[in-house]
Amino acid sequence: MYYLYHIPGKKIGVTRNLNTRVTLIQGYKEGEYEVLEQSEDIDYISDREIELQQSYGYKKDRTLYKNLFKSNMKINPTEQTSTFPVPINKLKGHLADNIGLKWKTPNGYEFEITNDNIQWIMSNAKTSMYNDNRSYIYNKAFYEAFFSPKHNPKLTALNSDRFDLIRSWAAERGIFEDGNSHTQYVKLMEEAGELAAALLSNHKEEIVDAIGDMVVVLTNLAYQEGFQIEDCIDSAYKEIANRTGVMHNGTFVKTGVKDED
Repeated sequence: MYYLYHIPGKKIGVTRNLNTRVTLIQGYKEGEYEVLEQSEDIDYISDREIELQQSYGYKKDRTLYKNLFKSNMKINPTEQTSTFPVPINKLKGHLADNIGLKWKTPNGYEFEITNDNIQWIMSNAKTSMYNDNRSYIYNKAFYEAFFSPKHNPKLTALNSDRFDLIRSWAAERGIFEDGNSHTQYVKLMEEAGELAAALLSNHKEEIVDAIGDMVVVLTNLAYQEGFQIEDCIDSAYKEIANRTGVMHNGTFVKTGVKDED
């Protein structure tokens, strides 16, 4: 779905992800912008963007959105760099519209566009010397910054701190003192129900919220049972690290387990 949004007095634009592009990147919360129209037809929404920019008195984009934006934009990886098919001044919006896009370099680096690494990409992207309408980043620097915890202790500490912050938050509110793991389990089921509803409606923002809420509840439940969620995750990973199997009917079936259907 493409959303035609309006930030009063600022601009009219198009995005597939309002929360990421308008709120997280541009800093405007709900109520500070409005959705003028939405459509699955990129040709229609591209034409309407130009029409409304003109009617509202904003500067018109020189290039139609449909000609700038390509769903799952094709990133050109080499051993040294990953090149994006857009200039730097258009890159942030395209990254926001391609959250979750993954690619692999010839020498084995595996990357993904996430909310956390968009700003790093923007800070380190360079204009291609061969084409002003293309931009690139260096693979090794990107890998060290986000995908190699061994070379990035700050990232490991940040991930650990998140769980510490959750536990501190829960302690301050009496969840550990006055609650128990049974009530947290009930809460977990409630959040799982919200996740199911979000998945059925394909509401991405609510999916993110539900998954995050479930992680919070699991962190608290583990603590109430005398465990750290970090240890639970490590234990689970040790179990699956070398597990082999095949995909069957959309489910990974580990070796030695028969399908009972």
